[in-house]
This record gives sequence, structure tokens and C-alpha cells, in this order.
Amino acid sequence: MGSDPPSSNIEIKIHPRRQDNVVHPAVPSPMGVPAASAPPRQQQHLFSEFRPFKRWFPWMVPTFVVANIAMFLITMFINNCPKNSVSCVADFLGRFSFQPLKENPLLGPSSSTLEKMGALEVSKVVHRHQVWRLISCIWLHAGVFHVLANMLSLVFIGIRLEQEFGFVRIGLLYVVSGFGGSMLSSLFIQSSISVGASGALFGLLGGMLSELITNWTIYANKFAALLTLILIIIVNLAVGILPHVDNFAHIGGFVSGFLLGFVFLIRPQFGWVSQRNASPGHIASSVKPKHKMYQYVLWVMSLILLTVGFTVGMVMLLRGVNGNDHCSWCHYLSCVPTSKWSCKSQQVYCESTTIGNQLNLTCLSNGRSNIYLLPDDSTSQVQQLCSQLCN
Repeated sequence: MGSDPPSSNIEIKIHPRRQDNVVHPAVPSPMGVPAASAPPRQQQHLFSEFRPFKRWFPWMVPTFVVANIAMFLITMFINNCPKNSVSCVADFLGRFSFQPLKENPLLGPSSSTLEKMGALEVSKVVHRHQVWRLISCIWLHAGVFHVLANMLSLVFIGIRLEQEFGFVRIGLLYVVSGFGGSMLSSLFIQSSISVGASGALFGLLGGMLSELITNWTIYANKFAALLTLILIIIVNLAVGILPHVDNFAHIGGFVSGFLLGFVFLIRPQFGWVSQRNASPGHIASSVKPKHKMYQYVLWVMSLILLTVGFTVGMVMLLRGVNGNDHCSWCHYLSCVPTSKWSCKSQQVYCESTTIGNQLNLTCLSNGRSNIYLLPDDSTSQVQQLCSQLCN
């Protein structure tokens, strides 16, 4: 049914030394007088608050949420279940009613409608060069539960990041990570369509992790924040081993966002910020560089890995390479078979004969057949009946 959303809807509150974007520089008392003996008014002046990093108003993330919900409503309008299907869920919604739960348990449209709207289908990307599907699929969702979970995650994760780093960097991080997730998914999952913003959301999580690492000097309680963030990421990736969850989109989005975080979310080290905001009378013993050497190294290495990875990935995808042919165990990253479920995506095929408004269907896998009376034998209806007959 496409990629499911990350289960985390927890806002990670990392408390930096610059509490709420505020730095309190250590300023020596003038004339060698201890700070405790300074007049109260002078103390208030010396320890005034500095805000070295701009605080942005978050408008892009709410806009993305509205756009995703609007796209889902448009998809449901085009789906028009009463016209194209035998039965629907929530008939009182009219053409916005949902496909039968056996076809789509997430309360959403049919797969053919999602495909029409721009879902990720590898054959069309490879043979018809519809590369735009790598981007369009991240704005589509398979159902109400899918879109609600993803949008809640986007609000809790994205708004804080946009406040800290602005709409340009976080917007690029979101879209490019979604593209990276779609690309990796296309290389390994080629038998079904995929939709959802999960890859882009995992990119934001990856960006949060790399931002914490590269800006290590400006954070307090850094180890607790790091362990909490890693735990959330591991739990979300573990959910991806369930069937019908596109974990390759999660992994591709996370890796893309992790590398992009070193490029987009780098900040000056704490020592440089303190010197810059010190009082005019303060003389520093040594001038601190704006960034540490490891930040530059991570920036260059990440940019190289991103460029090489995206180039090689697109070349392999457009040549029709199947990643499973070169990695026999990689399919376990997306689904681990157990006694409770199977990871094999079984495609169903039926032989159909139409006489007037009478449709005769025969399932080729189990030999079962049935006759249906249809006023309009649309493709969606035939696919739904074939799936029910074969299952």
C-alpha cells in the first residue's frame, strides 16, 4: 500500500547552551573587581541576553501540511468510489467515500487512482522516463490514517527545525530527502506502487541527528539528547520491517537527510559565538575560529557522498537495475517474514469476458470464477473483483 509513516510523534526538545537562542557570555569584571561586588544595574548590563541565531517564523511546514491534505482530498474526489467500485466505505460521503477495506484498509482511494495521480511506479519511471514520480509520490497518501500520522509527525518534527534554520534549508532538506527515499525504494521494490511522505520525514530525523553531531559544542545534555534521538530512529526503522511498509524509502530518506544535515545545518562553534557577543571591554586570549575543522571535514565528505550517491542511484534506476539482484539479503531490510505474515507480494491475474453488462471473471491462480452484473465495468472495479476472487 506504499510507505507507512514513522510512528514517532514526539518532539525532541534539545536544550542548547544558547537556551532558546540566548547566549550568556562570561564577562570579566572591570578593574579586577569581583563580579559579586558590582552594582546591580551594572550586573544587569554586563549579563544582558544575546540572541546570536535568528529565530524564524514557521510558515512552510504548515503550508506543506495543508498541501498534503489538499492533495488527499483531490485524490478522493477523482477516485469517486461510488461510480468506479461495486461497494464503498462511508457511502454518505458521496464521491469522497473510501474503497472497501479489503482493498485499502487505510481508508483511502484505489491503487489505480493513486497511480493516475503520480504514485511511484518503477516501470513508468524506467520505461517512460517519468522521473517526476520520484517527487510527486511524497505528496500523496494511501488513506486517512496514513496522511494523519504523517502530518502529525511533520508538525512535531518540522516546525521546530524551521524555527531554528528557516524555510529554505528545511524545505530543501525535506524535498531532497523524499527524493532520496523514492530513489532507493525504486531500486529495491519494483512490484508495487508507493506513496507517502515517510522518506522525507525520516530525512528530517536524519538531519536532526547530524545537526546535533556537527554542532556538538553548542548543546548541553548532548549525550542524553543523542541517545533519545537514536532510540526514536531505531524504533521507527524497526516498524519498517512489517509487511506493506516501504522501509527502503525510510532508509533512503534518513541517509539523505543525515548527510544533508552536515551541509545545510552547520552552525558556528560556541567559543566563536561567546567572543562575538562579549562586552566591548573584554579582550580574548585567543581568537576562536567560526567553525571547527571536523565541521569542514564532515561538510566536504557529506557533499561528495551525496553527489556520488544520487548520481549512481539515478543511473542505475534509469537503466532498470534491480538492487535485489546484487544484494541477496537486502529485502530483509524492508520486511522480515514470520509465522504471522508473509513478505511476498503476490500479484493476481484474472481472465475476463464481457457480454453486455455481464462480466465473467476467472482467477488464474486458483481457478475460481464468478459472474458479475456491472453497469460500468471500469478498470478499478475489475481489479477489485479480481483481487477478491483470488484471495
